[in-house]
Amino acid sequence: MLRLLALGHTAGDIAERLYLSPKSVETYRSRIMEKLGLDSRPALVRYALARGLLADSS
Repeated sequence: MLRLLALGHTAGDIAERLYLSPKSVETYRSRIMEKLGLDSRPALVRYALARGLLADSS
């Protein structure tokens, strides 16, 4: 889910792909960001890039 968020997918897109509700995706996003100490989506993208999660985004 972190990778999909960092790639710019919307909560609706991710929910459809992972068979979740968009609200669940938003909740998971909030919890991920809180646990990682991130305060914005750009910070989430930087985190994913730094850890190689977006290296092969095909």
